[in-house]
Amino acid sequence: MRVLLSSFYFPPAGGGGVQRPLKFAAHLSELGVETHVLAPEDPRWIHRDEELAPPPGVVLHRARYIGPRGRKPAEELRGVTGLELIARKLALTPRRLLVPDEDVPWTLTAVPTATRIVRREGIDVLLTTSPPSSIHLVGAAVKRLTGVRWVADMRDSMVANPDRPIERLVTRLKEREHERVARLVARYADAIVAVTETIAAEARARNAGANVAVIPNGCDFEDFEGLEHRAGSRFRITHTGSFFGARDPRPFLTALAESDTDVVARFAGDFRGADREWVEQLGLDDRLELHPYCSHRRALALQRDSEALLLLLPEVGARGRDVPSGKLYEYLAARRPILAAVPPEGTAAALVREAEAGVVVAPGDVEEMRSALGELYSRWQRNALGDTEMPAALRERLSRRARAEELIALLEGLVAR
Repeated sequence: MRVLLSSFYFPPAGGGGVQRPLKFAAHLSELGVETHVLAPEDPRWIHRDEELAPPPGVVLHRARYIGPRGRKPAEELRGVTGLELIARKLALTPRRLLVPDEDVPWTLTAVPTATRIVRREGIDVLLTTSPPSSIHLVGAAVKRLTGVRWVADMRDSMVANPDRPIERLVTRLKEREHERVARLVARYADAIVAVTETIAAEARARNAGANVAVIPNGCDFEDFEGLEHRAGSRFRITHTGSFFGARDPRPFLTALAESDTDVVARFAGDFRGADREWVEQLGLDDRLELHPYCSHRRALALQRDSEALLLLLPEVGARGRDVPSGKLYEYLAARRPILAAVPPEGTAAALVREAEAGVVVAPGDVEEMRSALGELYSRWQRNALGDTEMPAALRERLSRRARAEELIALLEGLVAR
């Protein structure tokens, strides 16, 4: 079987969105699937990770990217007034008008490139993985041009409000186009893969007869080989990753400031400028470390070499209970206790409890966070805060390799038909 995986996020691009397509490509190849990957030459993404490399055995193809570079509009506009504010908003306008997303220009080069690869290499299945939503336009176009089987992998919802900080008219336009892409996928994809049941239900709602499978993210236990936990002189709790949308570090930082523990909170990744300014009033001093974006390997090393890990997922209605957090699977593989401030009835909370990997508190509940932090700190003082060890069967079920095997079974079923 020959598979072409098309992803906008692939090394040298960095960040959490790279890991699912990267690991799928690696495990598909290891499991005997001839695997090709199509990615932009340079997506001009805000994060780069030069330490990440394409997996051995994978044939990597590139198509030139002609779209705008990745930006952080909220950060660029923060604190700016007057004529400078007007000028910056005008500079951001062209990318805001691109629909369904600012990465859609890549389809102009990706579609002809993917078409040539499918025909030349005898590709059996084209797998497109989002975000961005526009990647699925490549799948629909190439299927129409070549007849190749098309599978759409959705790592996030295409139709839920993505909290875009832009004008209402443009927001409505983008949401309408995201809905069109969602309907296109539901109608024409030979199969749809979703990381959560909620995203799968969105696809089924648009086509009751769609072939939809849920394949969550997985744990990369092998990524932590060679990384050690060394007992620190102070209790270190670490959060890796960016804050965006409704994700908010302030309740936890308030709990930390109110606690009487000698805890050092480490945040590695994008920390919003507004939160940096806000946290200064708490007077945390050396109890807070803000690390800039770092390589994936460095982030894993920080996770492993921590007394505890911090997971923050917001309460944003029904969908908030089913957030597809790849970070949780990294934390589980790191085997350090987790303080999970997540919707208590959600899937993240259920997984933490099933793995006996930490303590769950409600997001935004400062008192619960302060109490949980105090309990973890007390256990550490008693030398009773060791690695978490999940049952072997659960470890196998959550492994990324097992997820790849599920994907292969789905792909082979399509090819057989």
